[in-house]
Amino acid sequence: MRIKTAHRLLAVWLAFACWSAAIPAHGQTTLKSICRVKGQEENTLQGLGIVVGLKGTGDGGNFLPAINSLAKVMTVMGEPLGTNGLAELKDAKNVAMVAVTATVPAAGARQGDKIDCAVSSIGPAKDLTGGRLFLTALVGPDRNDPTVYAFAQGPISLDNDTLTTTGRIHGGCRLEADFFNPFTKDGRITLVLDDNHADFEVAQNVAEAINDQLSFGTSDVDLAVAINQANVVVNIPDQYLDAPVMFVAMVLATSIHNPQPGPRVVINERAGSIVISGDVEIGAVVVTHKNVVIETGGAMSAEPFIPLDPNETSKPKLDALVKALNAVHVPTEDIIDVIKGLDRNGKLHAQLIFE
Repeated sequence: MRIKTAHRLLAVWLAFACWSAAIPAHGQTTLKSICRVKGQEENTLQGLGIVVGLKGTGDGGNFLPAINSLAKVMTVMGEPLGTNGLAELKDAKNVAMVAVTATVPAAGARQGDKIDCAVSSIGPAKDLTGGRLFLTALVGPDRNDPTVYAFAQGPISLDNDTLTTTGRIHGGCRLEADFFNPFTKDGRITLVLDDNHADFEVAQNVAEAINDQLSFGTSDVDLAVAINQANVVVNIPDQYLDAPVMFVAMVLATSIHNPQPGPRVVINERAGSIVISGDVEIGAVVVTHKNVVIETGGAMSAEPFIPLDPNETSKPKLDALVKALNAVHVPTEDIIDVIKGLDRNGKLHAQLIFE
């Protein structure tokens, strides 16, 4: 039987809140920390426009796309070209053709909202300094949808002094239509695990946590099922079909033991950082660096060596290898090369990720 009154729903929500508050927080997190609801993602609006008011640094009369666009703008504004056609614009160096993009927040936007937009030259223009974007229509990411969702215009602020062909217009994009993505479909929601937690075991744990904590009032029928390592489909109970927001809030507040995706090694070569998750194991190898030989297991080398971990030769750990390399002052970039070599040889028992 569907519950239709707000009082009944509020009572269930309060009961859930009190029950969940009693769950010990140690070693746990909530689903909102590791996933999002499908449909709640950023979207990009896009269009092509004309920047005017440049100081001779525009595309010039030889770039026909910009000249054609300028001619169309003049026609729309009631000033069509004369008998000489495009030749009349051969000296128009104060205009540039640009790509215009605006990012709609994950929560969507209402008609009349103003958001920032980015402007990038697509022609031979050298500098957008002092330019102003002429009124430009922006459409959505779906090429089959001709709806104009926004108009962009305004003075351009350059991103920096060295890159003068890209810029931004603060609050320069005004929404002309509501832009929202539905978060329910056919009485269901889909949870999408973030990239750092997408894992078959984690997805299954998420589904089990929802079924254990939210199946009350559903005759113990499971609500959630993991369909792959990144997506969990959750059926909305009948009593919440008229209040999906309340149900989503309850789902995202569901507690789960700290998820443990597979072992990973994250390397940022530019920053020189290496992040190793958990006990990342490596195979038995011999690593040589200049006058140093480091052995991680297997038969003992006849050459002088530094033991990686005499107490645990059967399952050598990557962090122990890194410590051993640091102990003999091996540079970070060389340690990263060693890790790459382990991965290429199939001796790194973890996912290697580069940022």
